[in-house]
Amino acid sequence: MGRIKAIITDFDGTLVNTLMANYFAYREAFESYNYQLTLDEYKQCYGLRFDKFCDKMNIKQDDRKPIKELKKKIYPTYFSHLSLNLNLLNFIKAAHIVYGIKTCIASTATRENLYNVLKYFNIEEYFDIIITGENVSKGKPNPEVYLKAMNLLECEPEEAIVFEDSEVGCEAAENAGLNYIKVKI
Repeated sequence: MGRIKAIITDFDGTLVNTLMANYFAYREAFESYNYQLTLDEYKQCYGLRFDKFCDKMNIKQDDRKPIKELKKKIYPTYFSHLSLNLNLLNFIKAAHIVYGIKTCIASTATRENLYNVLKYFNIEEYFDIIITGENVSKGKPNPEVYLKAMNLLECEPEEAIVFEDSEVGCEAAENAGLNYIKVKI
């Protein structure tokens, strides 16, 4: 492996443990539309794009948009359940500041949710590029988000390393030809 020029990290579950904050917000939004959501059910869907999540949970098409909008609105009220992966963040900061390595968040999370969390922790300055679900048409395991990241970072697969937490995310990195490190927080 040659010199690493870029670090690409997933967001939810990798850089920030958002599981419980997302779960509580989704559970409240689901209950507002007479659906139930258990933690086990949510864990089985964690990392899926919203439409696939709704498909698995048998959410009627007409209820999807209002549930999504309500979840976005109430999500910040659960930020006390977020936790930052300080080990990964400190590694990224050092690589970025000391060695000039380009940094990127490559996530299919919604832009609003992701930026709200970055602002909550005041860490957006450590990332050169931020890709969200609005920037790609396909979710992981499709490699689109990582191919886009490499293009914007102007690097080849062997010049970048990805940090991921989910199986679908690792598969997406692999499908893009990238080396990855699976993270558990």
